[in-house]
Amino acid sequence: MTRLSGSQRPVIFGEVLFDLFPDGTAVLGGAPFNVAWHLQGLGLSPLFISRVGQDKLGDRILRSMDEWAMDTSAVFQDPEHPTGRVQVSLQNEQPSFDIVQNVAYDHIETAMVRRLYANSTYAMLYHGSLIYRMPTSAQSLSLLRQMAPSIFVDINLRAPWWSKEQINELLQGINWLKLNEMELQTLTGGAVDENQLIEQNARAIYEKYNLQALIVTRGAEGAMLMTAGKTLNVAPVEVDRLVDTVGAGDGFSAVWLAGLLRGWSY
Repeated sequence: MTRLSGSQRPVIFGEVLFDLFPDGTAVLGGAPFNVAWHLQGLGLSPLFISRVGQDKLGDRILRSMDEWAMDTSAVFQDPEHPTGRVQVSLQNEQPSFDIVQNVAYDHIETAMVRRLYANSTYAMLYHGSLIYRMPTSAQSLSLLRQMAPSIFVDINLRAPWWSKEQINELLQGINWLKLNEMELQTLTGGAVDENQLIEQNARAIYEKYNLQALIVTRGAEGAMLMTAGKTLNVAPVEVDRLVDTVGAGDGFSAVWLAGLLRGWSY
């Protein structure tokens, strides 16, 4: 089991964006940004690498990070591409999401990454799969992965921005993987309503990529942790009042990363 020094900073690489709703509401998010935000709250001072536009939304992101005392030195501003956004609309009373392409976070350049690593080392790298959708940021991610001592991946299967070939490439050589049970079903073709089959499919993924640990989040059923020697199923903690589950998986990832950085056993 890899042990990580708590004195080293985690690197979080990927998208920061706004969900834009029909009523004009703009909600700040993006899975990597959410993870970095939580890690900052947990006192771990992550280095969040991303890119925003030179626009009002980009200014709002930098201002929000400043207010939360986050390091903004690796959030680069792009004079040509706008800040990331997701257009949310309702179709037949169901939400539809358009993850706008060719935005600032799609253009994180390798030169930016090289400068960050020129005189520093970091504990680990976290990233998702959406950031791999366009060549510039994909090249920077590949470079980061070469320099990272360990890698945690949280895949996010957002159509049309993924393929099985792409996901297979991203899962090569990583240490820890988190996905939800629907994503597990999508990647393996197995049913999600039988616990034994879920465990079999999870074990297949675990062994295929030689992982140190695999985490499968299962909504109301809790979560599964798989390692070489055990499989652990954990029921969710009951709460008196549920406010919103959006971003819950990102909070889950942040706590897992905090445990790795602080040397908690699993």
